[in-house]
Amino acid sequence: MDADALSLAYNPRARTTNFQEYFDRYESRSREALAGVDGYLDVPYGPHAKQTMDIFRARGASKAVLMFVHGGFWRALDKRPFSFLAPELTRAGVTFANVNYALCPTVTLEEVVRQVLQAGAWLYRNASNFGGSPQRLYVAGHSAGGHLTAMLLAALWPVFAPDLPKKVFQGGLAVSGVFDLRPLAGAAFLKPEVNFDLAVARRCSPILMPPATDAKLWTCVGGDEPQGFVEQNAQMGKAWKKVLARDIPMPGDNHFSIVEKLADPASPLFRGALAMMGVG
Repeated sequence: MDADALSLAYNPRARTTNFQEYFDRYESRSREALAGVDGYLDVPYGPHAKQTMDIFRARGASKAVLMFVHGGFWRALDKRPFSFLAPELTRAGVTFANVNYALCPTVTLEEVVRQVLQAGAWLYRNASNFGGSPQRLYVAGHSAGGHLTAMLLAALWPVFAPDLPKKVFQGGLAVSGVFDLRPLAGAAFLKPEVNFDLAVARRCSPILMPPATDAKLWTCVGGDEPQGFVEQNAQMGKAWKKVLARDIPMPGDNHFSIVEKLADPASPLFRGALAMMGVG
């Protein structure tokens, strides 16, 4: 693809010109949420200053622990605007861990992956301190977070840290993810913040890896998203068909509206997240 075609296929801000309205609403809803949920903010999980997570206790006994990884093409955004996801999930009995990580270009793409692995390892080791069970640990992520979700399911955890089991996460929900990074190697619309070569793209593409365990993958993409996300969602489903639990159709959503559906109990995406975790 030339630069214009690549941007059209993968740059959601170019397709959804009012994206700032969504960001503003995330922020407003998250300020309200933080005033009304029981949480531990900015809990460190690694040595970098950005390696923190917010942990919100389930209402009542914890039925599952969900780690959420935000998007932003590995170069933008922060965990805090996604705090609005916590109230309905915690009300359903889910302990919700909202993860931050350092962004490109202050770190490399491979370091972003490594930090999110560290977040998963930390949460497995410490979930019980927040009322959760490490045997009931799941992950969900949006956009770049969807990519990172799949990387967590492809991870060889005992190689990463010998105290970890083979299966750290019991399942993952990748929303609007990118799974084959080769088309984005050297992409002009990601420069200068994100600039990786084909070798890094291959090492960081979960579509080129086998799932490490039988943990189920759930996928979802909006019907009004850039074509690159729609195609990659379908391709990942085929590549990981042996562990694909379900693809959740969201025909009326764009790349930014779809995140809000994870906070809507009436949404198929919210219900799918609960089904993944076995939470009724």
